[in-house]
Amino acid sequence: MNVYQQSESQGLLATTEELIEEARHGRMFVLVDDEDRENEGDLVIPAQFASAEAIAFMARQACGLICLALQRARAAQLGLTPMPQRNGSQFGTAFTVSIEARQGVTTGISAADRARTVQVAIDPSLGGEHLTTPGHMFPLVARDGGVLVRPGHTEAAVDFARLAGLLPAGVICEIMNEDGTMARMPDLLVFARKHKLKVGTIADLIAYRRSHERNHQVSGEFIESFESLECAELY
Repeated sequence: MNVYQQSESQGLLATTEELIEEARHGRMFVLVDDEDRENEGDLVIPAQFASAEAIAFMARQACGLICLALQRARAAQLGLTPMPQRNGSQFGTAFTVSIEARQGVTTGISAADRARTVQVAIDPSLGGEHLTTPGHMFPLVARDGGVLVRPGHTEAAVDFARLAGLLPAGVICEIMNEDGTMARMPDLLVFARKHKLKVGTIADLIAYRRSHERNHQVSGEFIESFESLECAELY
């Protein structure tokens, strides 16, 4: 992205405060990571608002892999183990075994079935016995400390839900162009305008958290990986 494109896009981006309000009201938004990293945009919605309609929109319009971002503690409560044991993906994406709701689904792949699986996975009153593996929903484990430790979409989705006063979990989906290539900032702005969605950046979320959490210190517990998971860089 050249300097002109960068300055042009800045005026079209929502603030973190605006995106927190979107999250609080259950509205989906587009979140873009750093140009020096994946330089991709994801659709993000707090998990408790991930309805069948929201899942269908992600599948139909974004076309990427639909994933459930969870805090490490919740993944551990559900008994989710990393997949694979030695993560060899380019950015060390923190996938666990895929999941399905044990009851209330049919094939598991429909938007309604995946929405049901999400709701079971985030319900604090339910445990791992209410899920089965493998399935059609792909959990991702956020690093403790969120984007201040790892500036990825996984951590950002959890951070936004938490900052909005919701269950700390989010559903995310990479946005692809119609030709199958990954959508970059100019494409993402067009996509967002078409669907009347707000666009923000992980960089702004990091700045927001740093300014609002001045006493935050990255402790050893934030540096630990989930189980035997390798250090994750981005998703």
